[in-house]
Amino acid sequence: MVATSLCLGQEKPTCVSQRFQTEIQAFMIEEEIMTMSGIARRHWYTTLAVALVMMGCLGSARATDLNPAALAYKHPDQIKWTASPSGAQIAVLLGDLSKPGLYIVLVKWAPHKMSHPHFHPNDRYITVLSGTWWVGTGTKFDPDSTVPMPAGSYVTHFAKQVHYDGAKDEETTLEIVGEGPATPTDVN
Repeated sequence: MVATSLCLGQEKPTCVSQRFQTEIQAFMIEEEIMTMSGIARRHWYTTLAVALVMMGCLGSARATDLNPAALAYKHPDQIKWTASPSGAQIAVLLGDLSKPGLYIVLVKWAPHKMSHPHFHPNDRYITVLSGTWWVGTGTKFDPDSTVPMPAGSYVTHFAKQVHYDGAKDEETTLEIVGEGPATPTDVN
């Protein structure tokens, strides 16, 4: 489809995809007239393979021409991580945690690091991206009573409900989405 769109506005079928389409159509007609001998079959498959490779090459070349008005992105090495008081690393992808409004953050817990009982003023929606995240509820800090949430798990922290969480034996990365401000209030 990308290759075909490159041909628009041309008077002669000099575009790569149009030439290959013409050749493929000619071979299909030849195939109907002749029986599919081994030579004709191999020639048709070879031409088809070359056409698909050429179309794939043209498509991948276009992928590098991303429109910055259409999307923005950062590669992992461009994401800025900062230390938090709880011992986790935080990367703010969208918004400001201290202000009202939508925010999206990545949180990376190092092994054997956990928060203490606290709550947030608004709901938070968490997806475990890697590792196992351990969660507990209540005002008593008891890491042994936490429950494992493996990668792919989805958790909702409800507003003003006391919880604590972190990592045990492996690094754990989370994506947290919520409405700010996201200021945690310690319970103890």
